[in-house]
Amino acid sequence: MENRSIVRKTVVLIRAQLTAWVVTALLLLLMALLLFKLELNESKVSLGMNAVYVLSCFFGGLAAGKGGKKRKFLWGLLTGAIYFLVLFLLSWKTGTERESIRSFLLAAALCLGGGMLGGMIS
Repeated sequence: MENRSIVRKTVVLIRAQLTAWVVTALLLLLMALLLFKLELNESKVSLGMNAVYVLSCFFGGLAAGKGGKKRKFLWGLLTGAIYFLVLFLLSWKTGTERESIRSFLLAAALCLGGGMLGGMIS
């Protein structure tokens, strides 16, 4: 019985991550189109990236909260944390440098907050 619970929780988290990363891909395509058409400056692109973090984690948290029966906000928070961890590892592995610890912490807060909000609303 315990194994079923672990498998179910794992499936919920995987589904939530897939949701978040599909939303990320769609929003990044939209950002690329807007960047191409509107020739956005760096501050608007940075704002757009922050919106991508929040919306992706929100929808991932929403999916996690629907799968988790209790403590939905924790499911969303965990989804945001995993999303940020993957984002951090990808940035580190590709050599992309964050300009400051402030932007690093902001991205973490946006991912965690977006995921938690999605879980709470689910």
